[in-house]
Amino acid sequence: MEVVIVQDAAAGGALIADSIAALLRRKPDALLGVATGSTPLPIYQALAAQVRAGTVDASGARIAQLDEYVGLPQGHPESYRSVVLREVVEPLGLDPSAFLGPDGSAEDIQAACEAYDRALTEAGGVDLQLLGIGTDGHIGFNEPCSSLASRTRIKTLTRRTREDNARFFTSPDEVPHHVITQGIGTILEARHLVLLATGEGKADAVAQAVEGPVAALVPASALQLHPHATVVVDEAAASRLKLADYFRATFASKPEWQGI
Repeated sequence: MEVVIVQDAAAGGALIADSIAALLRRKPDALLGVATGSTPLPIYQALAAQVRAGTVDASGARIAQLDEYVGLPQGHPESYRSVVLREVVEPLGLDPSAFLGPDGSAEDIQAACEAYDRALTEAGGVDLQLLGIGTDGHIGFNEPCSSLASRTRIKTLTRRTREDNARFFTSPDEVPHHVITQGIGTILEARHLVLLATGEGKADAVAQAVEGPVAALVPASALQLHPHATVVVDEAAASRLKLADYFRATFASKPEWQGI
């Protein structure tokens, strides 16, 4: 696992956008796994700026959704399909047909989960998966004590996660209780995992995920098992890392050709 400490969220977004741009130059039809929420927005904004400037062509890219609420009507502005279309697909100038995602309004949710897992495999697998981390250490919606071998499935959200997500809804009561999420085992199949965390509120979760034991209690700790995982954190989110100075020195001396 590589840990990169940056000054702030904008710097983290720019760094990761550069990595995605480099991937698209090598593989124009790369399948990009995207996360939702406020944390990854600087990534999408920086990448869209590069597209507008003509420094990268994202027209052949494909987008894969990490998770989706269960039960929201199609077209609901806070469904993750709507969010991804609004914040990623449209700004990058992609055709909606480039989008892969689970159907959170399906009558048979279990079948929808299995179908999405198959769709990712049939698409050739995710080349780069963006992740955030919850204050309890979850990735995707794999809440604490999720199986580290889990596949795409339905999960019940904890009260804490519903409270964290209530800011996107008019009322906390509107936050769904269930989601479809890629499982940890599914996530680990991506060729490159990139987790961005910002703010002091994520510092404990980051420290446990990066420096603690691999444990289902902290789902993000599963990134320690991946051969190419990058954790990008701002100074605040890095504030509880015991090896912060080592991580800074390692990145400062890293050859440019290695990228992130």
